[in-house]
Amino acid sequence: MSGGTVDTARGRLLLVPAPLDFGCETQTPLQETLPAGTLLAAARTTHWICENAKSARAYLKRIDAVHPLALPLQEQQITELPRAVHKKGDHGGPGHASADTRALLAPALAGHDVGLLSEAGMPAVADPGSSVVRAAHDLGLAVVPLAGPVSLLLALAASGLNGQNFAFVGYLPQDATARTQRIATLEALALRTGQTQLFIETPYRNATLLQALVQTLKSNTRLAVASGLTLESASIRSLPASRWRGAMPPGRNTPAVFAIGP
Repeated sequence: MSGGTVDTARGRLLLVPAPLDFGCETQTPLQETLPAGTLLAAARTTHWICENAKSARAYLKRIDAVHPLALPLQEQQITELPRAVHKKGDHGGPGHASADTRALLAPALAGHDVGLLSEAGMPAVADPGSSVVRAAHDLGLAVVPLAGPVSLLLALAASGLNGQNFAFVGYLPQDATARTQRIATLEALALRTGQTQLFIETPYRNATLLQALVQTLKSNTRLAVASGLTLESASIRSLPASRWRGAMPPGRNTPAVFAIGP
């Protein structure tokens, strides 16, 4: 390999999306949320890098019920990302973990495709894994994103907010004062530029975040909340902040995406 070209004799890094029902009380059949091509590619893959090995095995067991795995579950090679990556993220920059994940791609250098998994949605998007993707590029491996659900884009499309100019800003501060200040800053940016601001929260803090948004946002600022996406119980509402007062928040076990804009 030279000049940054991809060595086709080596394996590939497959970015394998997972269903969005992780941690939810009910699950949606995989065939309803993931294309057949994605499920087949995952079934053929025997080497994995993931957030959590237990979650990865549970997902592979669901895939096996649709398409038999190339190797039995107990023979699959599953490696977890370093713990620091989970806590701080791994895309580089201030406050994020410095992770050299090239060693995790040794099976790809030996000719095996390697699947990268997060617990829900697309790995490396609002989840760790970007260090693995960077390492694959640096090693000259092909990086193949497979099709599947991405909660941020599903929520944005359903929000009625600006889909031409948007930003995902991760989690808001847990401290009440800092959270209020952050909401006000994001709202000012959204109103000044028209840029939709997307963020998420740990499900058991959904109610606290919704209350803070309703109390802090201007009456006419639009707030969209999309929860339980791809589930039968999915809820998507987009209303001026004043009309959210008294509304029921997403469930404590239901992942949600919040968005604000003019």
